Amino acid sequence: MVTRAESAALTRRALLDAAAELLDLGGPEAVTLREVGARAGVTRGAPYRHFMGKDSLLDAVATESWERIGDQMHALRADPALPASEKLRGALRALIGAGRDQPYRYQLLFKRPGHGPGERGEGIDRVMRQLCGPEGDPAAAVRASMRFQDEFLAVVAAFVGERNARHYGALLLAGAHGIADMELSGHLSEDTWRTTADELVDTLVRLVGDTGETA
Repeated sequence: MVTRAESAALTRRALLDAAAELLDLGGPEAVTLREVGARAGVTRGAPYRHFMGKDSLLDAVATESWERIGDQMHALRADPALPASEKLRGALRALIGAGRDQPYRYQLLFKRPGHGPGERGEGIDRVMRQLCGPEGDPAAAVRASMRFQDEFLAVVAAFVGERNARHYGALLLAGAHGIADMELSGHLSEDTWRTTADELVDTLVRLVGDTGETA
């Protein structure tokens, strides 16, 4: 017999899956609590018992997306068979792949920076606070994004050293985000630029490797 807690967890899971599917199909505008509930096959009032509103629902989707990317970074970092350069290439390709495969979810994570108070910091901390998460100060999404940051920085540090990890981490993150954005907008044409996303990743890693230890 399914308990009330188990039933609630199943409903929440169905709502999150439905929201992610709608987001992938049509972007944030396609995600409404009514449409999510209909797609999940639950009662009309069920979404409102689990989420305060659309922002709350998107916060939860963002949190799970950050957690998956963080898990990818951790798996790369912990793989004893991979050299540091391949771990870094894998991390950058995972980020770009997320943008390629689920563009609306990626844009939800790396939204344009806001202009609210308190957005200060240094290096990658400032970049992540500005870029990550939808409106409403989603604490869970921020925690998940910071876990990603820690894992990513550990991968970078293994390649360039602790002293330079944040400087080159911010540079590499900006580079990967730019590559993903060019792909999403259709501006990274091989006919025009005579290069591919993978080749650009290789160049980034090589350039950072040439200068990282001595900068």
